[in-house]
Amino acid sequence: MLNTVSRVDNDSAAFDAGIIPGDTLLEINGRPIADVLDYMYYSYDADPSFLIQHKDGSREIIELLKDEGEDAGLEFEEYLMDSPRACANNCIFCFVDQLPPGMRETLYFKDDDVRLSFLTGSYVTLTNMSERAIQRVIDLKISPINISVHTMDPDLRCMMLGNKNAGRGIEAIRRFADAGIEMNCQIVCCPGINDGEELLRTMEQLSALYPSMHSVSVIPVGLTGHRQGLYPLTPFSKDGAIQTVHLVEKQSEIYLKKYGSRIFFCSDELYLKASLPIPDEDFYEGYPQLENGVGLIRLLISEFQDALDMVSGPASGTPFSIATGVAAASTIKQLLDTATSRFPEIDGRVYPIVNDFFGHSVDVAGLITGRDLITQLKGRDLGRRVYITNRMLRDGGGIFLDDITLDEVTSELGVPVIPIENDGGVLLDAMMD
Repeated sequence: MLNTVSRVDNDSAAFDAGIIPGDTLLEINGRPIADVLDYMYYSYDADPSFLIQHKDGSREIIELLKDEGEDAGLEFEEYLMDSPRACANNCIFCFVDQLPPGMRETLYFKDDDVRLSFLTGSYVTLTNMSERAIQRVIDLKISPINISVHTMDPDLRCMMLGNKNAGRGIEAIRRFADAGIEMNCQIVCCPGINDGEELLRTMEQLSALYPSMHSVSVIPVGLTGHRQGLYPLTPFSKDGAIQTVHLVEKQSEIYLKKYGSRIFFCSDELYLKASLPIPDEDFYEGYPQLENGVGLIRLLISEFQDALDMVSGPASGTPFSIATGVAAASTIKQLLDTATSRFPEIDGRVYPIVNDFFGHSVDVAGLITGRDLITQLKGRDLGRRVYITNRMLRDGGGIFLDDITLDEVTSELGVPVIPIENDGGVLLDAMMD
């Protein structure tokens, strides 16, 4: 059973109460437990009672002695205590549909699970939620959740998501707002479809849901070189990116004066496509959309400068290289130049990696593959080590998206390839060795 206990923390109320791996959790305080959200919500109380079924089939009510909010200490055979909900959409811009064939099967799975949105920050469309599921979000006060909105026009949303039920998600968004559920949303902006006046209408309707509508990111559609047979989409031109950034910034200034928050933020990618300067740190209001690529560059620059102001040096002078995506290469080069002006002994170079695997229109560092690193760096002057962002590696492990391992890349290049966090201070430490 998916709600069978796989592990019990030794220093926990569940361990003290005698619950062991192999036991199955059936109820908490008389309420049936369907999944991890039920477990988290009902175990929040002080001194809850757990109905446990043991391996031999016998059942026992076990009282836990714990404070309110204290973790009970159980892990389960399936993280969700249930199967993840698969996406029922056929979005015209879906990135998974644009993956090349032959990759690992798990990379093609598309989830659309509100539980994962709450627990891991993934984005959901709400199209596969029943009335009971929507009401449970409200009853359990599941917040915050991340929602892919794209448009507030029901007919257009049905078209963009390829799902006749997609319009119902708009009503769910409004119900969540009325219930005080905090939402962070995203708009994948497709030129000629939901940009311009349509984007403006969407912003106006979403802003009316503030403060429940906590933040919204506006992201340019990502198109790979593997779109055969898919809906014809146009990438953002420089002029289109400029117009979109100016529209969002102008409108968000209105909301800043009205609500005290901009609510809407363009992704770094839009600023780069528009060749516009990245806004200052105060602009991002604490970076609510950082994981969606909003403010990553500004935060990196700020962290780097703060670290540079504190470091005394000297640097080691050991030669090194940094491999990154085309989009971020100029920023990394500027940071390297800044560090070198302070510490001339720093000996580094930056290599922008063109994405041959997904297509040249994909220019972010996180989607660079091991094969592209090998092909484009082999035989180059790499120094004694090569730094990459750890976002290139899947799930923090040692494997790139094309299943090439970090060890294989290191072997092919003949120098250590070292993944580092996307942190300005860590980057400066790497440069100074």
